[in-house]
Amino acid sequence: MSQDYIDSVRKQFEYYKMLGEKTIAQLDDEQLFWKYNEESNSIASIVKHLWGNMLSRWTDFLTSDGEKEWRNRDAEFDNDISDRIELLAKWNEGWDCLFHALDSLNESNWNTIVYIRNQGHTVMEAINRQLAHYPYHVGQIVFIGKMALDDKWSSLSIPRGNSQSYNSEKFAQPKARTHFTDEYLKK
Repeated sequence: MSQDYIDSVRKQFEYYKMLGEKTIAQLDDEQLFWKYNEESNSIASIVKHLWGNMLSRWTDFLTSDGEKEWRNRDAEFDNDISDRIELLAKWNEGWDCLFHALDSLNESNWNTIVYIRNQGHTVMEAINRQLAHYPYHVGQIVFIGKMALDDKWSSLSIPRGNSQSYNSEKFAQPKARTHFTDEYLKK
């Protein structure tokens, strides 16, 4: 097992969690439930889906199939979260479940085969699968937030028009290994 890999994965998940939270924080309650049309999802529905997926995949991560019998995936897309408090509770419960599972990994269980819908994955493959899935949905949350806020949107990375000055500042510094530092999580 590579602790460097687990640390890197954790930082990646933390980064995407932060992007979602900074988006949610910018929005009023009505915007969290807004849908472009009947076929699209609200931010609340996306959060509910992430929550359902995270609980299913990461509960008993090493010992039971990641698609739990109790999961009702279709219902995750119902727009029935009642308010911001419930939305944030589900958001945090899902992420807490993920981080708890990551914290449980060690040399003795690293080579376990993890099943998702009865298909075997190495632990690394199962983690990578979710590391591709969650940013996809966080990107949707950010996109919906940008649409809802229009010109009131506050950039989560380098604001438009500031790339050159940002890069100049970075290249003026000596080379250093700063991959996934707290500074990275802020950009």
